[in-house]
Amino acid sequence: MNDDVKSRSADEPDHFEPDDYSPYRNFSAQRWAEFRADTPLTLTEDEVSRLRSLNDPVDLDEVRRIYLSLSRLLYAHVEATKMLFDQRRHFLSLPHVIKTPFVIGIAGSVAVGKSTTARILKELLTRWSGNPKVDLVTTDGFLLPNDVLRRENLMDRKGFPESYDVGAVLKFLSDIKAGLPDVKAPCYSHLTYDVMPGEYVHIDRPDILIFEGINVLQVRDLPEDGKIVPFVSDFFDFSIYIDAHEERIHKWYVERFMRLRETAFRNPESFFHRYSSISEDAALAIAHGLWENINLRNLRQNILPTRPRADLILHKGEDHLVERVAMRKL
Repeated sequence: MNDDVKSRSADEPDHFEPDDYSPYRNFSAQRWAEFRADTPLTLTEDEVSRLRSLNDPVDLDEVRRIYLSLSRLLYAHVEATKMLFDQRRHFLSLPHVIKTPFVIGIAGSVAVGKSTTARILKELLTRWSGNPKVDLVTTDGFLLPNDVLRRENLMDRKGFPESYDVGAVLKFLSDIKAGLPDVKAPCYSHLTYDVMPGEYVHIDRPDILIFEGINVLQVRDLPEDGKIVPFVSDFFDFSIYIDAHEERIHKWYVERFMRLRETAFRNPESFFHRYSSISEDAALAIAHGLWENINLRNLRQNILPTRPRADLILHKGEDHLVERVAMRKL
């Protein structure tokens, strides 16, 4: 048993099992930081400040501790995939086949820091030698429009698997993996809390695609007849789950809600504008209610059960910074 396992504190998440009995190798943040080796730091403090989400304390030290090592690991996986692709192309005698994008999936609860992780990784990967083309797409745009959710009585289940156009997600990723040019992904407005009709981001054969969303590791019921039923994660080359204790995510969610009440919610065009003029106590009650009745249920029923499917788990401590890393064994 390694030193990282021996030194676990009483606050250690119970899913970090001794390496002998787990498909993962577990590391403290300090030990993980050593794996960055000579990976250069290509971001500035101002850039990190621009990339992090509201209420997320990630800074340049956290990039050094966690993200440089992760960037180095992903670089190794991308290069290994290229080598395997060349070998397979030679094996199949298909000299003109083009390598398709390396797809990274990022999953985890609301308010846990997925967006910050995705944006920081995008910038680090873009600055590798050779300047690979890296695109980032979130699943928000694949939510069903609010009109449809209201008609189907699903507004209170927004973010649950049934609130997404799964067919559109699978079509998008299938086209990406087929190497098609100019693949469109729908856009989403967090101001209006809805899909933007006719608005798309165009993804044109990137070297790497980061696909971020709460349910991207979700599986569905398998057919009894054995027919192929693709999952979103079938298109991933590497997957990351951002993890934290429930009570901590609850706290971060409420804090973010209250910050937004003082900022974005004050915009008259905001879907949540009505919350900016109520009392602080009333706003707190609403925030706790939204967490308990929607987000916590989604976490327990749909998101947390996908954690063991990830290639890498980043577990955050009370300060919103990564304290443990679990990497799947090969």
